[in-house]
Amino acid sequence: MKGSVGNPLHLKSVNHISLNCVSVEKSINFYQNVLGFFPIRRPGSFDFDGAWLFGYGIGIHLLRAEEPENLPRKRAINPKDGHISFQCESMEAVEKKLKDMDIDYVRAMVEEGGIQVDQVFFHDPDGFMIEICNCDSLPVIPLAGEMVRSCSRVNLQMMQHKTQAVQQL
Repeated sequence: MKGSVGNPLHLKSVNHISLNCVSVEKSINFYQNVLGFFPIRRPGSFDFDGAWLFGYGIGIHLLRAEEPENLPRKRAINPKDGHISFQCESMEAVEKKLKDMDIDYVRAMVEEGGIQVDQVFFHDPDGFMIEICNCDSLPVIPLAGEMVRSCSRVNLQMMQHKTQAVQQL
């Protein structure tokens, strides 16, 4: 939208992502035992199979696919596919755990201005891509000329207010 600035919808944060799955049980197992999410109460008024999980400040809502045979088939791991990314404390520990769990993954690396970001990509049971990275070392550089900040320390509201102030000049 032309001329849209700041936070026009007054957003606060990401609440959840919703994923279709063939087996709710297999997906719960994956998100709980591989990624560390925990099941939470789901409204009883839903008349379809699913589960809610929570962790790291975000919810994952699993929905049993109405036509599981029509879900896209898992393909080769491609870092350019759509995915959700999680920041980790230790890439070495992540890779060791994925190897121990016999989960196939692909390593990638991004370099910008001498800063290296390591990434691993793998699929959930239904082929949805997961990325684990040490991305907080890559600075967030707003296009509006705002000061540089680490991904893990961005204060969105402060940035929005400063961006609005700059644009009003």
